[in-house]
Amino acid sequence: MSHGASRRIGNSVFWMILLSTIAVDQLTKVIVQAKMAEHESIPLIPNIFHLTYVLNPGAAFGMLANKTVFFIAVTLVVVGGILYFYRRVPEDQIWMRLGLALQAGGAVGNLIDRIRTGLVIDFFDFRVWPVFNVADTAISIGVGLIMLSLLLAPDEEKKPVPSSESTGSGE
Repeated sequence: MSHGASRRIGNSVFWMILLSTIAVDQLTKVIVQAKMAEHESIPLIPNIFHLTYVLNPGAAFGMLANKTVFFIAVTLVVVGGILYFYRRVPEDQIWMRLGLALQAGGAVGNLIDRIRTGLVIDFFDFRVWPVFNVADTAISIGVGLIMLSLLLAPDEEKKPVPSSESTGSGE
């Protein structure tokens, strides 16, 4: 019984992180849209960090601009893959589970923008990097946590599975 209870807690935390990421992302975007004009920039730390309201028609760095249907389809496949994979991640792989929740939440946050307007709302501006948002940050942190999880995995989990050809060779 305790094993089932701990699994439910793990799933609850996953969904809380995923949904919180979406909520914070969407709330910040609503605030930016309500308080700023497009292309307006507010220096918080002059020449270092500004809030700059831009509408991004593409992916990271504006790549593949105006391919909205493509991005919606890819995001649906990716989020479906994350949810499928998450269910197979052992409970003790906390960093992997957290990374997947952040990636899915970030992906859905930007997906909502694309479905609603065809554009993604960005506003964090470090002046030397393309403008980004909370969803982008969650996706990036999620990637980092997944990489950390893989680096921290015990050596036996990192070994490749032998192919059927090498197991029957009589070595």
